[in-house]
Amino acid sequence: MKLTTMNFLKTVVLMLGISTVALACNKDDDEPSSNTITDAVVANANFSTLETTVVKADLQGTLKGPGPFTVFAPDDAAFAASGITSSVLNSLSPAELKSILLYHTIGSKIMAAEVPAGPNAKVITAGGDSVFVTRNANGVFVNGIKVKTADVAADNGVIHVIEKVLTPPTGNIVETAVSSGLDSLVKAVTRAATATGGDPTLVTALSNAKLTVFAPTNAAFTDLLSALGLSNIDDIPVTTLSAVLRYHVVGDRAFSSDLNNGNLTMLAGGSTTVNLTNGTSGGPTITGNGNGGNKSNIIATNIVCRNGVVHLIDKVLLP
Repeated sequence: MKLTTMNFLKTVVLMLGISTVALACNKDDDEPSSNTITDAVVANANFSTLETTVVKADLQGTLKGPGPFTVFAPDDAAFAASGITSSVLNSLSPAELKSILLYHTIGSKIMAAEVPAGPNAKVITAGGDSVFVTRNANGVFVNGIKVKTADVAADNGVIHVIEKVLTPPTGNIVETAVSSGLDSLVKAVTRAATATGGDPTLVTALSNAKLTVFAPTNAAFTDLLSALGLSNIDDIPVTTLSAVLRYHVVGDRAFSSDLNNGNLTMLAGGSTTVNLTNGTSGGPTITGNGNGGNKSNIIATNIVCRNGVVHLIDKVLLP
């Protein structure tokens, strides 16, 4: 009798154990896995650099929050295309990385079809700054950078994968030229604005008006001086210098996504010729009317400033 009772008790305990496990399994089955923006970044092997950056910036908790968020997310290829290596990221503080990541984040959910046709509709970021979005026949763009994969779903928003890293503006056009090491351009603008017979409104316009500048590199100015048989920018007549500089300016914000093959009207009057595919390695070019058909390669695009955008070119444009 005792043996039978003992066997019965063992059977009850075993059944209770099985029931508990079954209930636990059913409970797990009833709880869907999380798919927040943080989860999506962690789960995607192509977001390894972004994941590291999010963790260092201590934003993983924020991006797991209720949101909703829209994140313009650079994948590993985008970091590489932007020249941002692990050593560059290691040199930045958590606060700096947080600022950059919040510049990629919008505090609302914006699907690709909901992006304003633009061009360049202003949207406020989670960090309080502005980005400019465009939707056209070529796709969706933010600050001229193309979205290569749109509408990646997340529980608390949406991810749009972009081709390059967005860089927050650090100053107006003049300040950006200074910080970018465009010493010859800065010297030319300063002389054109301050020398006798110059144009004092030029610096004011470049500092405040909404403009786009095709900015010649230092080497481009060196080549120009050599072609003119001059040794110094100060040797160029002030009125000529002012006219040439204004011929590098467009009177509005024009990202690379806004450029088309054909003529582009410049602030000085007259036009340049843009070709999107005939430059070095099939890149874009811009040619001045006075350049004798010698095109200038647009070697870097979409450098965002507080009052516009800068594109670097390798030849000075001549009206």
